[in-house]
Amino acid sequence: MQSSSIRTFINNHPSIAYTVSSTLLLITIVHAITSGTLPLTYSQVIEVIYYSVIGRVEEIDPVHENIIMLIRLPRVLLALFVGGSLAIAGASFQGLLQNPLADPYTLGISSGASLGAVIVMFFGISIPLVKGFTLPIVSIMFGFITLVLVLGFTRLIDKKLSIETIILSGIIFSAFIGSFISLIIALTGEELRQIITWLLGSVSMRGWAYVQMITPFTIIGVLILQFNAKELNAMAFGEDAARHIGVDVERRKFAVLCGASLLAGSAVAVSGTIGFVGLVIPHITRILWGVNHRHLLPLSFLNGSTFLILADTVARTIISPSELPIGVITALIGAPVFAILFYMTRRTRAF
Repeated sequence: MQSSSIRTFINNHPSIAYTVSSTLLLITIVHAITSGTLPLTYSQVIEVIYYSVIGRVEEIDPVHENIIMLIRLPRVLLALFVGGSLAIAGASFQGLLQNPLADPYTLGISSGASLGAVIVMFFGISIPLVKGFTLPIVSIMFGFITLVLVLGFTRLIDKKLSIETIILSGIIFSAFIGSFISLIIALTGEELRQIITWLLGSVSMRGWAYVQMITPFTIIGVLILQFNAKELNAMAFGEDAARHIGVDVERRKFAVLCGASLLAGSAVAVSGTIGFVGLVIPHITRILWGVNHRHLLPLSFLNGSTFLILADTVARTIISPSELPIGVITALIGAPVFAILFYMTRRTRAF
């Protein structure tokens, strides 16, 4: 009874959730920048960033400036965008499909985006006029095409597009696309190491170029989903109920799928395949802060960012100076956490 009262109080005061999540994210960012082969103090980090922003670089230690501004800060920001994008995409898919197992990976979107990125790296493709954005654009296109194929295949089997059929279709397409990726890897020569490293997931040594690459896609995708948050709340009660209160279900569903595909595709393009963020973080956020998508979506973004920055910090410090792929860390943490959450949820329903 007491926990129920606390949850009701939090749901009625969302500012508490935003304050806690934002504070944790800020602390995590600063801690991640201080951690590494050369440890730095919080004051050194704040000093370098402050003087760099106001343009007084002559007062900064050049070694500290290079480490923070050229290596650690862009890496942390990239982890922030990737983690937030995957988490908010997962939250929107789970709300839209009314299924806790829905995320960019179970629906095949990440596999499609991965195939697009691998093709770009293998063939050295470059789109004229947008050369710097070839990788995310192709990844997003392949991710969205995969989603269309999954939904089209589902409609052939089940005219009602039931949630279970969509997820099973996504798993089928993920396995099928995975075989194409394996084929490309088998044919690679010098590109093999690059593709394998990318598939394991990493935000290492990407630099500001990758931060600039993902930023516009993240902003557009988040705005699309946030503008449809109220409709996601309505569709959580079923499509018929949503239509009854005046929601254009087909249009809104397409918008949510586009926004989530945009986020997932761009995240995969710059970091490779990083699992469990879009699956676990929305669950934890929903348990802690409630199911209202107007708050669940931005809070999932904040918490997903925090989680991936922490995972990346562990990946690059646990066996320093060597690094582990960040996808390994998220799987090691995410799989047991999700198993516990799934068990607790099922046990609660049983009683």
